Amino acid sequence: MSSKPPASSSDLPNPATAKANSGSPSPVSQSTTKQKSGWWGNIRVLAIALAIALVVRFFIAEPRYIPSNSMEPTLHIGDRLLIDKISYRWQPPHRGDIVVFNPPAQLVELGYDGRQAFIKRIVGEPGDTLQIAAGEVRLNGQPLAEPYILAPPQYEMAAITVPPGHVFVLGDNRNDSNDSHVWGLLPQQNLIGRARFRFWPPDGLGAVG
Repeated sequence: MSSKPPASSSDLPNPATAKANSGSPSPVSQSTTKQKSGWWGNIRVLAIALAIALVVRFFIAEPRYIPSNSMEPTLHIGDRLLIDKISYRWQPPHRGDIVVFNPPAQLVELGYDGRQAFIKRIVGEPGDTLQIAAGEVRLNGQPLAEPYILAPPQYEMAAITVPPGHVFVLGDNRNDSNDSHVWGLLPQQNLIGRARFRFWPPDGLGAVG
């Protein structure tokens, strides 16, 4: 039997050649890999930021703008507000709160879009009796001090008691506001949130209400 000839030096791997041919990435491929990694990192950051923004908007706070003059002189057309959507999960609405809400069934039946938002001030809480007469709002038989209104109401309304789960809302521009004196009581379940902060225009920057 013939024996296998010994391997020549040419059959043995050259360490220098093996290292050169090991397939390590070139500087160009390394740069491309880093660039792709950077893009994916930016996309992940943007996706996380978008998710946080959506959670904040739907559950915590959202921006709104004023489309009408019904809350003058407190709020003006074009004002931008930040609406607190979380407070009413732990505490009830209170008299004096400026609130954003979806229209009640009475307005939807008249053709208003159920997703349309209104903004008014809470004047009556559950258990309160309200009456409008002689140019003033009477709360539980007493005149309600309202330094924030544009002008005294030029209409009258018979006494009404606010039942549980509802509030009575009026616009600060009493004589040009589609509010509870027109369509009745507002179910608290229609509340979107409370107006907390005006961020536009700059000269009106600050807390609301």
